[in-house]
Amino acid sequence: MIERFGKFARIADPGCFFVCYPFEAVVGKVSMRLQQLNVVCETKTKDNVFVTVHVSVQYLVLTGSIYEAFYTLTDHRQQMTAYVYDVLRSAICGLTLDAAFEAKEEISSNIKQHLEEVMKTYGYQIHQTLVTGTVR
Repeated sequence: MIERFGKFARIADPGCFFVCYPFEAVVGKVSMRLQQLNVVCETKTKDNVFVTVHVSVQYLVLTGSIYEAFYTLTDHRQQMTAYVYDVLRSAICGLTLDAAFEAKEEISSNIKQHLEEVMKTYGYQIHQTLVTGTVR
């Protein structure tokens, strides 16, 4: 991301590029690779048992939305974590411990569906969400 006099100027493609030093500055980089966010959430089930759930979210920046991905959110990982917490707590609080263990795929698809809707406006595509572990 290149800014000229503090205002967005252009997106520099990978490779060699030139910056007019006194007027332009490279203000940041956006990784276009597939990235993973690991979230650990402790919540309470319907039968008053505390469960620690591990979720892995795989995401990437949409090619046409690099500007939104860089300038819209200050910390996209924290925003995704908050949405995962929200979906997990609402899904698990209505289930018993046994039902929570059985509903891993359903919870995973709910998280993916919710994150896809919200994070697309910020320029991110959710590739996969996995509930990797539930510890009692």
